[in-house]
Amino acid sequence: MTSDTVLYDVEDNIATVTLNRPARLNALNDEMIIALYEVMQRADKDQDVRVIILTGAGRGFCAGGDIQGFDNLVPEQLIVKTPIEFNMNIRADYQTRHAYLPSLRKPVIGMVNGAAAGLGLLYALGCDMRFAANSAKFTTAFAKRGLAAEFGMSWLLPKVVGHANAMDLLLSARTIGADEAKELGLVNKIFTPETLRDETLAYAREMVKWCSPTSMRHIKKQAWDTPFQSLQEAVRDANQIMLQTNRSEDFTEGTESFRDKRAPKFPAID
Repeated sequence: MTSDTVLYDVEDNIATVTLNRPARLNALNDEMIIALYEVMQRADKDQDVRVIILTGAGRGFCAGGDIQGFDNLVPEQLIVKTPIEFNMNIRADYQTRHAYLPSLRKPVIGMVNGAAAGLGLLYALGCDMRFAANSAKFTTAFAKRGLAAEFGMSWLLPKVVGHANAMDLLLSARTIGADEAKELGLVNKIFTPETLRDETLAYAREMVKWCSPTSMRHIKKQAWDTPFQSLQEAVRDANQIMLQTNRSEDFTEGTESFRDKRAPKFPAID
């Protein structure tokens, strides 16, 4: 599907994926939802990409679902419609309509340049970390629209900010600023709107320069799998992965580059 509602740009091994409906604060309609899924899959398969940044064009990150864009859909369609082709090798929990970002093999940084509301907040939560402009606003929104916490929000939000804070944000649907979002652990770093892009790219470049794509893939999967595991299971899985990584070319290169005091030259993910 070709759509200008989601832009894709790659530079310095970093893919920037931009939600591009600025006149609607990047609110999601059906076309955009499908385009975003397809672009994210493209970034995950692109061997020139090691880190993905998700952001919005204009003043907003994503204002949530575009009510006008869903006018022709009945509720049953919203629940079952999905652009995702099921992959039995990926955890089923992360193969849903709006909560698939954890299934990507590469780290995803949410660059929250403006309002993140409802589904927009859900996509931000699916990122591995979030950097925000100090002017950004966050709200779950659902309770003020007569809706339930949709598409896994009630699972993802407590994982990030804790149960009590999640209940506050879900039940009140109040809007919070970037400072409080950082205090709650919802965002990792805050920058001015003018420096947000440069600072986020600088962070991503450090990951590209110093971190093994294979290691980042393993670590990301481990971190997103642990909510479903006991400590014993997490240790067991880590032991199996260690058998692979300790014998890998990446480990050899990581060790040699450290000894030689140089930047490593890690291969891309196949």
